[in-house]
Amino acid sequence: MSTPIQKKLEDNKEYLQKRLDLGAENFDIILKEMVIGDKKAVLLFVDGLNNNEITVLVLRSLLETSREQIAVAPVEKLMNRVIPFAEIDLVDDFEEALREVLAGPMLLLIDGETEGLLIDTREYPVRDPQEPDIEKITRGSRDGFVETLVFNVALIRRRIRDPQLRCEMHNAGRRSVSDIALLYIKDIANPQILENVRSRIKKIDIDALPMAEKTVEEFITRSFWNPFPQVRYTERPDVAATHLFEGHIIIIVDTSPSVMIVPITFFHLFQHAEEFRHNPIVGTYIRWIRSAGVLLSFLLIPFWLLLAMETQHLPESLKFIGPKEKTSIPLYLQFIFAHFGLDLVRLASIHTPSPFATALGLVGALLIGQIAVEVGFFTPEILLYTGLVALGVFSSPSWELSMANRVFLLLLILLTGLLRLPGLILGFALVVLRLLFTRPFGFPYLWPLIPFNRKAISVLFYRRPIPMQLYRPDFLQTGDRDRTDKKR
Repeated sequence: MSTPIQKKLEDNKEYLQKRLDLGAENFDIILKEMVIGDKKAVLLFVDGLNNNEITVLVLRSLLETSREQIAVAPVEKLMNRVIPFAEIDLVDDFEEALREVLAGPMLLLIDGETEGLLIDTREYPVRDPQEPDIEKITRGSRDGFVETLVFNVALIRRRIRDPQLRCEMHNAGRRSVSDIALLYIKDIANPQILENVRSRIKKIDIDALPMAEKTVEEFITRSFWNPFPQVRYTERPDVAATHLFEGHIIIIVDTSPSVMIVPITFFHLFQHAEEFRHNPIVGTYIRWIRSAGVLLSFLLIPFWLLLAMETQHLPESLKFIGPKEKTSIPLYLQFIFAHFGLDLVRLASIHTPSPFATALGLVGALLIGQIAVEVGFFTPEILLYTGLVALGVFSSPSWELSMANRVFLLLLILLTGLLRLPGLILGFALVVLRLLFTRPFGFPYLWPLIPFNRKAISVLFYRRPIPMQLYRPDFLQTGDRDRTDKKR
């Protein structure tokens, strides 16, 4: 609902007072009265969201303005001649103006004028770009996204100087009015994918987005009960830029240091920037080790549990598998308890002050684990394989994928423990079916494995040298598919 700005300044002040409860109830929203060239005016802004130096410069220019300078068309002349600042816009609707003011810009209203000026002098509190904790690398850039959207876009533009790079601004949340930026390279991104993502963002209907990008993800994927992630998160600008060049779309939500990459496949979640900071052979080795760790974190325990429960079928060379002493607690329950304990230690370390976090990990891993073995609650093999699985979990580049694997791992352990071989087969069938029927934004989740793509399948196994990456991924159906300069 729009509310036009009135000619009488007193009417405008009365509306602002009523709408914002200026004074004791909103001490940080300031309405400053002044005289500009013999004309009464007010300046509305939020204390703490403005650059003080720019604000002082703007105020000085306004107060030094003479009557002759703005005798005719004062708003236009202030905008084009007087105020020494580039980011100024006209506004004639109060609701639009208030949304902008609460986001940071200042609003200037002049007596006798039905238009105001929005002066964007905002400066949000922000931390310096730092290397993300989850996506650390041994060599490469150390900057990471922060909680301010404008800074995050700037970090990407620093790496992409293509005039075709587009940054659309959207808003969601009727009360929070959260900023959402949609980044893509116009002549590369598939227009159908872009319109699909854009329409899903526009359909977000809720009062606020307090959890930022995670709330947006749940609205645009609409897959609440599927633990497998359908977007890829990254806090690294170089990773975001790389995916833009491939034809993906980046979604940035203000107040979050993580950005979303869409659309993706299951195998995008195995990639890490470390692979591309080394020689292709070394990068391939790193990829194999990381993939093996992720697969072992999912497959090792169910297969060991089945073999330990079916020792009569083991050949002589594998008789060492399984506990040497019988315990009163079934093996599969020991694994479930061990995983619950591991997750409990992890959660406790998150909420523990940093100086004590290391000590907490040692207590959980050594003291509690050792005593549990000595009293017979766990067999030693349980802690060994649980520890190996933990290494695989933390080697996963995608934290969301590692959590999904843990959920399905517990399901496999339970089914294998109760039904043995049929339970293991049933569990794997459920996982495979879940993967097959997952189609983020309408694309096959297991591409290029299903549907099979002979040319692209090799990318799963080795890190191809950059000069050999001549084409963008087929499944994105990009506009400019060739990455070389042959056309020119």
